[in-house]
Amino acid sequence: MIAFQGKLAAFEFNHWQHHIPIPDDISSQMMDKKHRRVLIWINEEGPYHMALMKAKDYWYVLINKELRSRFKLDEMQGFSVKIDRDHSEYGHEMPEELQVLMDQDEEGADYFKKLTPGKQRMMVYTVTKVKNPESRMRKALAIIHHLKLTKGKLDYKQLNELIKYYNKL
Repeated sequence: MIAFQGKLAAFEFNHWQHHIPIPDDISSQMMDKKHRRVLIWINEEGPYHMALMKAKDYWYVLINKELRSRFKLDEMQGFSVKIDRDHSEYGHEMPEELQVLMDQDEEGADYFKKLTPGKQRMMVYTVTKVKNPESRMRKALAIIHHLKLTKGKLDYKQLNELIKYYNKL
């Protein structure tokens, strides 16, 4: 883990503008050709799963509005940042609810494992971001059901409808 003094910066050309520049000597230690996922701690709180991204002149991690508000980050004031490689399989911790379903449903697990790493990460995050265990279970059920219905092809509109259906149960 490497600690440094971070500073919020913003691009002027798109809505994903707020970010923390990561010094080249640090970013080079955190990645290789196939791995750019990192864990970030801000002011000793975290970790937050993120990805190193490349701007024209430097590497950075995106900072969403929720984190900017939570830590009262602005472009004028520095803050403590710690960074480490993310060794998790999916770029997020696997939620217990989704893991239990995959352990019990071989067909659903096979379809999940055939998704691209980015799609796997998105499905894990879809379940992880929910705080309530019952709601996490319903989302996990909807995802596995959807993968089986579509034979592993993600249709986000259809998946969202299935999630709404499961949320009503």
